[in-house]
Amino acid sequence: MLMQTHEARLTALREELKKRALDGFVIPISDEHMSEYVGEYAQRLGWLTGFGGSAGSAAVMADRAAIFVDGRYTVQVRDQVEERLFEYQSVPATSPVKWLAANARQGMKIGYDSWLHSRGWAKKAERMLADVGAELVPVDGNPLDAVWQDRPEPSAAVATIQTDDLAGRSSADKRGEVAQWLKDKKLDAAVISALDSVAWLLNMRGTDVSHTPVALSYVVAHEDGTADLFIAGEKVTPELRQHLGNAVTIRERDEFEGALKELSGKRVAVDPEYGVAAISLALEQGGATPVSERDPTILAKAVKNPVEVQGHRDAQAIDGVAVCKYLHWLGQEAPKGTIDELTAAAKLLEFRQQYGDLRDTSFDTISAAAGHAALPHYKVDDDTNIPIPPSSIYLCDSGGQYPAGTTDITRTIWVGPGEPTAEMKDRFTRVLKGHIAIAMATFPAGTNGGQLDSLARQFLWQAGTDYAHGTGHGVGSFLSVHEGPQRIAKTSGAQSGTMEALLPGMILSNEPGYYKAGEFGIRIENLVLTEVRDIAGADAGEWYGFENLTWVPIDRTLIEPALLSNEERDWLDAYHAEMRALLAPQMNGEVLAWLEEQTRPL
Repeated sequence: MLMQTHEARLTALREELKKRALDGFVIPISDEHMSEYVGEYAQRLGWLTGFGGSAGSAAVMADRAAIFVDGRYTVQVRDQVEERLFEYQSVPATSPVKWLAANARQGMKIGYDSWLHSRGWAKKAERMLADVGAELVPVDGNPLDAVWQDRPEPSAAVATIQTDDLAGRSSADKRGEVAQWLKDKKLDAAVISALDSVAWLLNMRGTDVSHTPVALSYVVAHEDGTADLFIAGEKVTPELRQHLGNAVTIRERDEFEGALKELSGKRVAVDPEYGVAAISLALEQGGATPVSERDPTILAKAVKNPVEVQGHRDAQAIDGVAVCKYLHWLGQEAPKGTIDELTAAAKLLEFRQQYGDLRDTSFDTISAAAGHAALPHYKVDDDTNIPIPPSSIYLCDSGGQYPAGTTDITRTIWVGPGEPTAEMKDRFTRVLKGHIAIAMATFPAGTNGGQLDSLARQFLWQAGTDYAHGTGHGVGSFLSVHEGPQRIAKTSGAQSGTMEALLPGMILSNEPGYYKAGEFGIRIENLVLTEVRDIAGADAGEWYGFENLTWVPIDRTLIEPALLSNEERDWLDAYHAEMRALLAPQMNGEVLAWLEEQTRPL
């Protein structure tokens, strides 16, 4: 009989821990590749607790348990997780390890799955628990999996080929670049464990993870340009085998751990962020030396080649038409008060499916009405779904996965009738001014995203307000919508990517926002491409700026024109004029008339 309640599941896990002589256990939302989005088979935290967010963790002991989330999920965790079973804990004020160290006693053994945590996390946790006389113990098989009776199997879908005409470079060329990197670093091999890195290196895609077109697999790349691919045999087609060629040896995915132990005497690069602790442990057990080095595909993947850049432009033009048709429909229907958040999200998906080779959404659509728009990472479901009220603000953050590129766009619109309040227009215009400041930025080579971030915030700061998320993240080419290493964000704290210098070819989001709790939220997001700028009379060295990639009107109803400078007005009018020229030939009738009205000069 299956365990239906979270209390029964927690009890079963505690019994399993007792059998294994463990006094505690840590459950993250993670998989063996440290992925942002994980397959159903790896949704252990959700099964145990009921929490449906994309980031969080839990710690379980014999007499108490806690769930850990950041500020994005403060409301959601209370709706979905029973406090009598799990104490609510806030990150980064605390963490599972801090909580365990505070509650553990001398001699206790705390278990962790070394396939779900980084080596750095494990070493830090070992030290903190040792300080209180407890021990961190890697488990042999996840105890939660032992009690999860109806746990889904990993996806068996076949892997697919990203052809060179879309990838812009052959896999052999990419593997050659990695081989040269290994030689330069005096290393013998590199473990490539991040799923999007494997996909990029081998020009391979898949459908194993929602929103990210990747196949569950690992690669060990060697300094002679050859590679071993570890992937379930049923996922390999004759076409993929031919595509990979003789230089790539295909082995079963479950042989990976044993193969690491075959690298005796070798110096092997393991990424400190994406390489789980089990990889380094297996290398050491086999007599190899794991060397902490950033995955050599990370930067190469982030700097898009000309073919990938053109693919992004093409995908954005298709996506722009779909989103425009959606906003036109929404403008007609939402003021009637008959559309809810789920219906709106479903309609947007329908338009995307009509106007392009859509393979998936690039993340769960944030379809947020009224006070829900004030939750930057809101996820609508049957329990949270509400009607979109007339005379209110509606925010939609969404994206698509197309073979040519990955899109991500946020638009905030006024749902009539009536007019937005002066406060709404003020805040929207300040967000728009910040968006334009990033879009118009010119900066010298070597500038990082942390140095640009305040350009987006300055106008909100002038009004004594701010937003709690980053301003921009990297975006992949038919890969992860949140791709590193570059970011635009505040540099305080340990924010990975803010110190990464921006390079031509990097694609980022530009998404400042404003959120008034319980009332409304505003975000304006386009994707931009870092490019070289020629500046007459400039000093020596290269200068960069951004090319806009996203083409959907910005709602003029919410703009307070008096707050815009002449330069900002000119930017907005030029943006809308270029959009009209690009999209109008693909439209007709009412939608074309809507586009012309929305893009007329301010």
